[in-house]
Amino acid sequence: MARPLRIEYEGAFYHVTARGNERRRIYYCKADYEKFKTYLEGAQEKYGYLLHCYALMTNHYHLIIETPGANLSSVMHYINGSYTTYINIKKKRSGHLFHGRYKAILVDRDSYLLELSRYLHLNPVRAKMVEKPEDYPYSSYRAYISKAKEDLVYRDLILGMVSNTKKDALYRYKKFVDRAIGAELEDPLKSVYGGMILGGTGFIKEALSKLREEDLHREDISHRRELIAAYRLEEVIDSICVYFDIPRDELPGNKNREYRNIAIYLLRKHTGLTNKQVGQLVGNISYSAVSKAYQRFSEKLKKDKVLKKKVGKIVSNLSNVKG
Repeated sequence: MARPLRIEYEGAFYHVTARGNERRRIYYCKADYEKFKTYLEGAQEKYGYLLHCYALMTNHYHLIIETPGANLSSVMHYINGSYTTYINIKKKRSGHLFHGRYKAILVDRDSYLLELSRYLHLNPVRAKMVEKPEDYPYSSYRAYISKAKEDLVYRDLILGMVSNTKKDALYRYKKFVDRAIGAELEDPLKSVYGGMILGGTGFIKEALSKLREEDLHREDISHRRELIAAYRLEEVIDSICVYFDIPRDELPGNKNREYRNIAIYLLRKHTGLTNKQVGQLVGNISYSAVSKAYQRFSEKLKKDKVLKKKVGKIVSNLSNVKG
């Protein structure tokens, strides 16, 4: 079974989730929620992490964690292991409480932390458990809108993103969250790269540089193809459009077969996209058509020196912006 890679370093931010085995409950009563919070607190004392937000959701949880000590694995092993033991003893059961390993997404603090905190705090509202997030007792939201802070939660960083004045920050954060209730907001987690990184191109490259080369090429890791890709699709598309001097939005439906074939070739060769994904990007052609176009173009490239030089120039431009 494919396993997610972990990127751990000092000062990293993560969105962490774990679900009950077979989507079953992990909290059965108020005392269980409170007990889980004691393990969150215990991990803070033991490992010195910061908990920015949490939402405990009957059969799963969401946490936003910062690790000054580059020790996410130790933190989560303590929390999940301790709580599993507690439930197993209480329920006179054995075995796994959680479904597989926890999921940890590395987050670009500057670009996504504030939006992600709102998304997390609105989980009970989206699940129709409450009408307003402050009505839900098992999240950190009340600590963000009340003067009475919760010792477990470090709220200063996120509140500081909305105002420099604490009283004003409480008011502004509530307004920020309230505006999203009932609105069709884009899920910030839909932009996750390789199943593990949420951020822009520069942040992704910096994060991947912290992984060991041998880890990236292990056969058992999830999203392996995307993680070892040389370039992101945006970089490839932009380089092609710059070379041919065409607007970026015109490339997918462009009738020029050369543009399309070069795009197919470079997207297949230098990104982690599948044939189906490439086909959708270049005008909704089938995955088999992509495969055939790629093979034909590869053969033509071996014989056509002019075409080879043209493609080489595009790839050279890619290399100039990579890093």
